[in-house]
Amino acid sequence: MSRMSRLLPALVGVSLVGVIAGCSTTKSAVYQGEEFSDTSTFSHDFASSGPATCEAVRRTLLSQGYIIKQAKADLVDGHKHFQPESDVHVEIEFHVVCAANDKQGKSTTVFVSATQDRYALKKTNNSASVGLSVLGSVSMPIGSTSDSLVKVASETIPAGQFYDRFFGLTEHYLGLDGGAPVVDFDDEPALPTKSATKTIEESRP
Repeated sequence: MSRMSRLLPALVGVSLVGVIAGCSTTKSAVYQGEEFSDTSTFSHDFASSGPATCEAVRRTLLSQGYIIKQAKADLVDGHKHFQPESDVHVEIEFHVVCAANDKQGKSTTVFVSATQDRYALKKTNNSASVGLSVLGSVSMPIGSTSDSLVKVASETIPAGQFYDRFFGLTEHYLGLDGGAPVVDFDDEPALPTKSATKTIEESRP
């Protein structure tokens, strides 16, 4: 057998290992898709204060049937359940942060990320224990089954029209599209002036 004939199997083996390693690296390198571009639509600037913007975000989610888990002046979390099929359950969870861009509170950047979790209905076979005086407790399959939801997939919803619609409705609740603006819950109600108080008292019967 020639030397080349002896080396050929080894060279083929090394090549296959390299191909397999290359494929596994390519499939597992999800981070390669993270561009960290400033054009990403996971964020949007609003000409309003942080608390007012987050309040508009809260109302945006509430108007679409989302359950609010927590709502603060700079943070809102909410989730909503879907059932596209009889044995499939989907949950979308929103995480929103309102970051002020200036001390005057005239500009705020909203960072939003929505996660979609998918659950499937799985059947589990159960066995029952039967007590026998001689053998003791014996586990025997009786044919009982139970259904349970099992998470089968989870991903962050990619940037696109989904977030554009969210930002558009937030602008509506802020009044930036001509609608009624949301009252900033950090602002105290203005007290009536003396002249206004006098006018009110004079108008009383």
